[in-house]
Amino acid sequence: MTSVDLLAPARRTVLRRRIRLLVAATITYNVIEAAVAVTAGTIASSAALIGFGLDSLVEVASAAAVAWQFAAADHESRERTAMRVIALSFFALAAYVTFDAVRALLGDGQAEHSTPGLILAALSLVVMPFLSAAQRRAGRELGSASAVADSKQTLLCTYLSGVLLVGLALNSLFGWSWADPVAALVIAAVAVKEGREAWRGDACCAPATDQADGCGPTCTCHTSSEA
Repeated sequence: MTSVDLLAPARRTVLRRRIRLLVAATITYNVIEAAVAVTAGTIASSAALIGFGLDSLVEVASAAAVAWQFAAADHESRERTAMRVIALSFFALAAYVTFDAVRALLGDGQAEHSTPGLILAALSLVVMPFLSAAQRRAGRELGSASAVADSKQTLLCTYLSGVLLVGLALNSLFGWSWADPVAALVIAAVAVKEGREAWRGDACCAPATDQADGCGPTCTCHTSSEA
């Protein structure tokens, strides 16, 4: 019997409700983020900003999968499907970021300064880590691999926010257009790794240790045996 099995029904209800609220907040923020980023990117001819906006839509797809899962009374029955959707979201993110980074490295267009883009990237660096950490804690306590995987997707978007902020700043201050795509390629590699783990159902969700990442040797997941 795991620590997840010992949760009282009332606590499980609270955690499910919390995850639904966090997912709803993530979807709402990312829809607004996508609209602002694509608009600002079009005005400034910034492929990085437009790509960031499209990434926000990928995050919406991932969060929507978790929302769909937890809309059911028996959310565990939808766990595997939700994990598949999240994995595909990671792969889609990696594919687009790679394409956009390579195009930028080849010198496809010169982006202009974008004050809205800088503000948006800085704001996302504050909002996204909070949403990710809160959902990750709730997902681990409940034992939901999909909630944990989606929190990783949100955390990856936090890294992209940092990359975008640094890239826009360096381009505005020094004209270093190569900084953003190089860092983005690293993030794309991480996205592929996370996508493979989500596809296999390897996301740690019910840690029995106090390790920082929650992935101790006794970590259990509902979907890992189904892969």
